[in-house]
Amino acid sequence: MSLSDSLLRHSATELGALIQQRKLSSTAIVCAYLARIEALNPSINALVQVCAEAALAGAWAADRAVANGEYWGALHGVPFTVKDVFDTRGVVSAVGLPERAHYRPEQDATVVTRMKAAGAILLGKSNCPPGGGGGVTDNPVYGATRNPHALAYSPGGSSGGEAAAIAAGLSPLGLGSDSGGSLRVPAHFCGVCTLKPTSGRVPNTGVFDHLGGLSDYRSQIGPMARHVEDLALALQVIAGEDGVDAGVIPMPLRGMQTQTLKGLRVAWYSDGGIEPVDALTHTTLQAVADLLDAEGALIRSAFPSALSNAREITERYWAMSQGSGAQSIQLFSDWDQFRTAMLGFMADYDIILCPVDAAPATQLGETRPGLFSHTLPYSLAGWPCVVVRAGTDSAGLPVGVQIVARPWHEHVALAAAAAIERALPFTR
Repeated sequence: MSLSDSLLRHSATELGALIQQRKLSSTAIVCAYLARIEALNPSINALVQVCAEAALAGAWAADRAVANGEYWGALHGVPFTVKDVFDTRGVVSAVGLPERAHYRPEQDATVVTRMKAAGAILLGKSNCPPGGGGGVTDNPVYGATRNPHALAYSPGGSSGGEAAAIAAGLSPLGLGSDSGGSLRVPAHFCGVCTLKPTSGRVPNTGVFDHLGGLSDYRSQIGPMARHVEDLALALQVIAGEDGVDAGVIPMPLRGMQTQTLKGLRVAWYSDGGIEPVDALTHTTLQAVADLLDAEGALIRSAFPSALSNAREITERYWAMSQGSGAQSIQLFSDWDQFRTAMLGFMADYDIILCPVDAAPATQLGETRPGLFSHTLPYSLAGWPCVVVRAGTDSAGLPVGVQIVARPWHEHVALAAAAAIERALPFTR
């Protein structure tokens, strides 16, 4: 294994520690990632902007700071990437729209500012659908992104570029956004892990507003990585009020290391009365349930009956501008009843183990009719969800599982995901 390959195997958390300990330099790490981007990105088209010169300058500054005994934060000198929906000062933020092909924001999105304040170095920006929303990562400005596991397959959307970049080893850590499954489905398709935090946990300030309302309860920014520990670290960096996004609630964070799996109450299902899944997805979920059972969790086959209402409510929400005031009132009443019913179910459980999608990745340019059916309910509920890889199909495509916790309990879902990661070989 070459030095560059060795560097690329480390988690972002490990890279930050090694830089602080002066065992690795930020410059060596950034150079290794830039070399891999040069080699692989042309065939995958995951990154649409690469900030090579600025990243190298930032790495040099990070190394000089360490030499002087300065330490900027847990991500000191660690490279990261972001979905193209985030404003990045001086870097083109086209969001796949021709009219924005040369747009350079004057300031960073709040989460980008926070990553930089923790010492992270912006390496580049990842591809997304036009306007930042949708299930296929393709647009008229940059074209289509391919799944690094099989180039004829899709990375999903809308954070498909970010998932593909991390899966291909072009970045150790990134940020995406999720309104109905846009972090979770790409993570499942590409075999990486992700966290959609509780709604109201992370500010959306500086994110392209393709939904027409930054206070959209379903929309949330979250991290992507190859290692679960990096999700927990990134959440600590990006969470909290910023004085602009009024939808953010100042709830404390708890570390996943404080959560034991012994006695954890787990409901698991493979279709939830929503959409049947393929045999491999069912088998993978059953194997993960057995794994958690072996860790001392209390496993039960069950699902919330309200799940079947989620897509219909979501579709009415998407069409709300075309309806009457009375219809809007009814929509929000039904939405509230849905959330209440979901909370009622969760009174008996700590997490839900369930599918991300009905099957592994679709072929490039194709979408399944029921895409997002298994993720939409938890967007409506506003609950935290973690996706981690748990299997592989005969074509080498990954299979992920979705772990859902009650609001503000990201640490519980992360702890379960970390246990799955420890037991399975996909990030080693």
